[in-house]
Amino acid sequence: MRPVDAGLYAVRMESGSIQARLSDLKQFLEDRLIGGAVLVERLLIALLADGHVLVEGSPGLAKTRAVKLLSQGLHAPFARIQCTPDLMPADLTGTSIWRPDSGTFEFSPGPVFHSLVLVDEINRAPPKVQSALLEAMAESQVTAGGVTHPLPNPFMVVATQNPIEHEGTFPLPEAQLDRFMLKVEVSLPDAATERLILDLVEGEAAGARASVELAPIGPAEITEARRAAMAVFLSPAVKDYIVRLVTAARRPDLYPDLAGKIEHPASPRGTLALATAAKAKAYLDGRDHVVPQDISDLAADILSHRTILTWRALADGQRARQVIGEFLDSVHPV
Repeated sequence: MRPVDAGLYAVRMESGSIQARLSDLKQFLEDRLIGGAVLVERLLIALLADGHVLVEGSPGLAKTRAVKLLSQGLHAPFARIQCTPDLMPADLTGTSIWRPDSGTFEFSPGPVFHSLVLVDEINRAPPKVQSALLEAMAESQVTAGGVTHPLPNPFMVVATQNPIEHEGTFPLPEAQLDRFMLKVEVSLPDAATERLILDLVEGEAAGARASVELAPIGPAEITEARRAAMAVFLSPAVKDYIVRLVTAARRPDLYPDLAGKIEHPASPRGTLALATAAKAKAYLDGRDHVVPQDISDLAADILSHRTILTWRALADGQRARQVIGEFLDSVHPV
């Protein structure tokens, strides 16, 4: 594949290729998620990069709808878990059931044993459930009754979080947040976008919207796409840019004003996630190489939830995303 103009990012896809089918899936999702292009792209990036996504936004912003639509485009088992404060780990992972006919215990898998798992309102789940989910996300396995059970491949968790309600919630610990490759914040739409959403939903309710034939992408094709995405070229110059950007928060000697706002900067896991996600983004855009714009586009979604600000920065009303943006303004590609 020949490099293309970094400002265009699109190449002609060969009909029938997995890359073309991913492009069709992306268009399918964007047509049904008005104003959700960024969320759609991030979901597909996580799918290609073998990562998990945390989506944060107010109720009614189509977070759940986005994942359910994605499941329609994948030939893979899908499950939704609605978190509540009384949820138990076994409700997520499954449990051993006594079989009188055989006189043995038999493990009955829970909803986490699906390739695409939607965890709605994850911050309502109690800590024990979050801990069980952490093992599943980190190790792609579940341990129940002293026996370890592997999860399917592919395996992807998309969790949603409501930022405006705190009663009956359990904030996710930093170790859990770090297991999400991306954290996407969904904001309220403007008036023009909301009018389009109204027309879309009204048309769907009336049955006026014609159904589109979309051949689901199966596990073998996802594996093939992941292999191709990870083969995307990452130049030494771009690697240096990633490292300098992530480690800038650890360099008060170079960036005293900015680094002083951060209590705990991102670990090397942030560097690896940024590099992997950038490759997936380039592949989705039809390029065989990563450009610096990929890094700057993804930096906030990958580094903000891995960055803890000082109490003084928080008292001043600053947010991690804002500080990451300031680092992007100060750290430039070579």
